[in-house]
Amino acid sequence: MRATFPLGRIMGVKVGVHWSVLLIFALIAFGLAAGRLPEDHPGRSWALYTLIGLITAVVFFVSLLAHELAHAVVARRNGVGVDDIVLWLLGGATRIRTEAPDPGAELRIAGVGPLVSLILGGAFALLAWLLDALSASALVVEGAVWLAAINILLAVFNAVPAAPLDGGRLLRAYLWWRGGDRLRAMEGAARAGQVFGWVLVGLGLFSFLWGAAFGGLWLALIGWFLVMAASAEGRQARLREVLAGVSVEQTMSHAPVTVPAGLSVREFLEDVLMRSRHSAFPVVEVLPEGGPGRPVGLVTLERAGQVPRDGRESTTMAEIMQPLAETRVAAPGDPLADVLPQLEPGAARRILVVEDGVLVGVLSPSDVSRMVGVLTARQQHPAPGGWGAGG
Repeated sequence: MRATFPLGRIMGVKVGVHWSVLLIFALIAFGLAAGRLPEDHPGRSWALYTLIGLITAVVFFVSLLAHELAHAVVARRNGVGVDDIVLWLLGGATRIRTEAPDPGAELRIAGVGPLVSLILGGAFALLAWLLDALSASALVVEGAVWLAAINILLAVFNAVPAAPLDGGRLLRAYLWWRGGDRLRAMEGAARAGQVFGWVLVGLGLFSFLWGAAFGGLWLALIGWFLVMAASAEGRQARLREVLAGVSVEQTMSHAPVTVPAGLSVREFLEDVLMRSRHSAFPVVEVLPEGGPGRPVGLVTLERAGQVPRDGRESTTMAEIMQPLAETRVAAPGDPLADVLPQLEPGAARRILVVEDGVLVGVLSPSDVSRMVGVLTARQQHPAPGGWGAGG
C-alpha cells in the first residue's frame, strides 16, 4: 500500500495517506452530519452538524495515526527498522523493514497499538463526561462519545488473535515463544486470520441477504480483506521456510551495472541504456584515487525519463537519484528470509548489497524467484547424497 499524499515526517517516521482515505473520511463525516447527530439532537443548523462531523472525522484519523505511531516508535526501540506509515480505507499500516528479533519484541510492538487505542477511548469517554458536566454543546459531547466508542471498538477488534490484526501478531509472539519456531508461528497466526476473515464474510453476507443491512456488505469487505492478507502472510511464511539457510550473496545479481553520480541524464539515456536492459541502476561516487565507487543511491529509468529534454544535459544522476538513506541495503551474509519483507515490486525497490562500503550486488524479486525455482527443483528431484538428500 503506497501513500498517494505524503504528509511529511512525525517523530522521524514518514507518514502518508492513500486516496481511499478520502472515501472513508467522507462516509464518517456524512454519516455523523446527516445521520447520527441530527437524529439524536434535532433542531440545529446543517452547518453546525457538518462542522462537528468534519472535526470528529479528522480527530478519528489522528487517533488512527497515534495507533500506528505507537507501533513505529516501539519497533524502532526494539531494533526494528520502520519504512513508513500509510493511512488507508480500512485503517492504517506501519511497514517495517525487518522482523522482530524475539517473541518479547514482537509482543511489545503488536500490543502497544491496541493499548493506545484503548487509552484514547478512555480519554475521550472522560472528556465526554467532563463536557457534559460543564453543560457543553450536546453535539460536541456526542462527537466525544462517538470517538470514545470507535477507539475502544478499534482496540477490541485489533486484539482479535488473527493475522494480520495486531492480535494476530500477539498470537504469533505466543506461538513463537511456546514452540521456538517463528515460521510455524506465522503460519498458525495466518490460519487463524483466514478462519476469522471467512467468519466475518459469512456474517456480513447473512446480515445483508436476510436483514437487508448494507452494513453487512462492509463487514463482508473487511472479512475478505482479512482473508487475503492472512493468506499472503501464510505464503510469506512458507516462502521463508523454503529459503531457510540461503544467504543474500547466494541469490543476488553480482557485478551490477552502476552509473557515476556526476553522469548527466543525457549520457545515461543514450549510453548506459544501450548497454544494459535493467530498469534500475545503483549510483556510485567515483573516488579520485580510483577503485570501486561508494554507493550513494539508486536511479530508475522512469525517473530519468521524467527529466525534460532540454534539461538532460545539465542534470546529473545525483540530482534525480533516490538517496541511499531511502534505499534498502543488505549485507551479503544476511539470511535471505530476513530480507524478504523489504522486497517489493517496482524498480525503485531494489536492494543494494553492500560490504565494507563497497557495492557487491543487487537483489530483486526476480532473483528471489529464480532461487525459489532452483530450490523447488532440488526438492522435487534431489541428487543422491546432495543438498536435497539432507547432506
